[in-house]
Amino acid sequence: MKAVAIRTYGGPEGLVLVDLPAPRPAGGEVLIAVEAVGVAGADALIRSGALAAYGFEEGFVPGSEVAGRVTAAGKGVDASWIGRRVWAFTGTGGGYVEQTCVPLEQVLPLPPKLSPVDSVTVGSSGAVAHFGLAHAHFAPGEAVLVRGAAGSIGVMAVQLAARKGASAVAVTTSSAERGERLRRLGATHVLDRAGDGGPDAPAGYDVILDMVAGDALPSFFDRLNPNGRMVAVGAVGGQPPADFGTTLMAQFQKSMSFATFSAATVSTADLQAVRRDQFTAAARGDLTVVVHDVLSLDQATLAHRKMDAGEVFGRIVLTP
Repeated sequence: MKAVAIRTYGGPEGLVLVDLPAPRPAGGEVLIAVEAVGVAGADALIRSGALAAYGFEEGFVPGSEVAGRVTAAGKGVDASWIGRRVWAFTGTGGGYVEQTCVPLEQVLPLPPKLSPVDSVTVGSSGAVAHFGLAHAHFAPGEAVLVRGAAGSIGVMAVQLAARKGASAVAVTTSSAERGERLRRLGATHVLDRAGDGGPDAPAGYDVILDMVAGDALPSFFDRLNPNGRMVAVGAVGGQPPADFGTTLMAQFQKSMSFATFSAATVSTADLQAVRRDQFTAAARGDLTVVVHDVLSLDQATLAHRKMDAGEVFGRIVLTP
C-alpha cells in the first residue's frame, strides 16, 4: 500500500511517498480502508524534528486520525463492523496511509450525514477544544480569548465557547478576512496577533486558550483578569521563553494560573463520548465543519507547505 513517511527531518520536502506492506488486524483491531486523513499541526512539528527527543525517528508515518470503511476484523471483534463507515484515532502517528489497523476502542461509527472528510476535521480538534476549555474551568458568562483561532482547534474552540455562554469570545488572527470568518463562527471581537483590537475589546479575559505558545506567550498574562486561567493546548509557534514564569510571578496578587493540556491525559471513553456528541452536532449542522482544502495523499508535501506558510484556515484533509 502507499503511505507518506518522513525521510528526513526539516521542511515539507522531507515527506516522501513510500510502499509499505498491507496491514492485517490483530486481535481486538479492525482494518480500515482509509478515505480521509486529518492533517494536524502536530504532524508538522514531528516532521520538522522538533519532537525527535520524544522518539519520533526518521521513517515515521505521521497522522493521528483517519476515516473510512472497515474491511476486516481481528479476533474477538464482531464481524458486523465489516462494511461500516468509521472514524478512528491512530495514536501519535500512522495515519498517512491507504489502510490501517486500529484497536476497536479507538473507533467510532459515523452518523449517516457526516462525511469522512468532515469527521477528520472535527474528531481530534473538537475534543481538544472541549477538554481544553474544561481544563481552564471555563464557566458561562466568562470572557474567553482564543489565541491562534484560525487553526482547526481554534475554529472549534470559538464555536464551543460561544455555544457554552461566554460573555465574549475574542480571537487573535492574521487578517481582517479571517476575522470575519471567525465572527461568523461565534467570535465577538477580532484582535491582531499581539492581542490588540481597538477600544471595544474586553480589558481582560477569564480564560485564554492558546494554540501558539512561542516568544509572545508571556505578554498574554497581562491580558488575564484576576483569577484568570491560561491553558496552552499547542505550540505551533515554538516553545515559550525559558523564564516565562517570571512574568506570571510578577503579577502574584492577581492569582492567575497557567497550565498545559494534552488529550493524552483524558480517558479513551471520555474522549470518544465527546467525539460522538460532536459528530452528531456536526451532522445536524449545529457545529460548523471548516475544511481548508482536500488534497490527495501524494500531495502531503503541499499540505505541509501550506501549514508552514500559515495559509490554513480550519483543516487540510488528505484522501488516498
